[in-house]
Amino acid sequence: MSKRAQNPRVCHGHTRPIVELSYSAVTPDGYFLTSASKDGQPMLREGQSGDWVGTFQGHKGAVWSCVLNEEAVVAATASADFSTRLWNALTGDEVHQFQHSHIARTVAFARRSPRLLSAGYEKILRLYDVERPDAAPAEIRGAPDKVRTAAWHQNDQLLLTAYIDQPGISVWDMRAERIVRTLETGKVVTSLEVQRDGTYLTTADGSEVRFWDGASLAPGKAFRQDWTVESASFCPAKGRFAAGGEDMWVHLYDYGTGEELECNKGHHGPVHTVRFAPDGETYASGSEDGTIRLWRTDWEAPENGAANGA
Repeated sequence: MSKRAQNPRVCHGHTRPIVELSYSAVTPDGYFLTSASKDGQPMLREGQSGDWVGTFQGHKGAVWSCVLNEEAVVAATASADFSTRLWNALTGDEVHQFQHSHIARTVAFARRSPRLLSAGYEKILRLYDVERPDAAPAEIRGAPDKVRTAAWHQNDQLLLTAYIDQPGISVWDMRAERIVRTLETGKVVTSLEVQRDGTYLTTADGSEVRFWDGASLAPGKAFRQDWTVESASFCPAKGRFAAGGEDMWVHLYDYGTGEELECNKGHHGPVHTVRFAPDGETYASGSEDGTIRLWRTDWEAPENGAANGA
């Protein structure tokens, strides 16, 4: 594959850094992309084109997380304004507001039940019933540090949490509501991705991109970079992974060999988040510069050197 530069689709709209991107599953209406930003204006886009669909308006502080449920009809956000909010993703209307006593940093929908997890600086995991948002949440205490990000795993029986200041990933047994295992990492984990089929976990910590077996949670391959990685995403169907970080570039690698296939330039600040679309045809990056860029996974430079527009 040529390493000539791609010309990605650039999605404008945010005015401050983008800190999280998340794709929905494939639905009868296609798939969708959400973005969380420090501008407090989480957005919803059509996943293939990147076209803006709407903005969830109401937060009074930076939004650290924005996700959709499996059917892509409900959205949830976590914010520095000490709230988690539930939204109608079809109309953009706020459904409910959940108050916290400190910064809410992450939200995650369970895939097999109408539960929403939220966590942040309080070292508490909160579980809400999406179908009964007025009901008091279940609270699970015992998180060893402020929670940065979380992901459900193994048919929602496990929950994985990574932290602001502490290395490693906690594995929670959600039936017993306690930590049963810790996955060791050298540095603080800044990115945690679980494949929808549960086959792999992909993490970034320091200069390492790591892969874990989804069934056993045993460590697998690890690839060290010569720059600090903030986010990584894996597409097993393509045999490739993408990573971005402090060097402001978006890198695409061969999973089998670790060879760099592309080094995509264009962002004007560190890359905080990278995610593959569910069909693997593109991957998205979000940056300090406030833009989202959509890159083609199977792209080759034209022989005549002409620009390849998205």
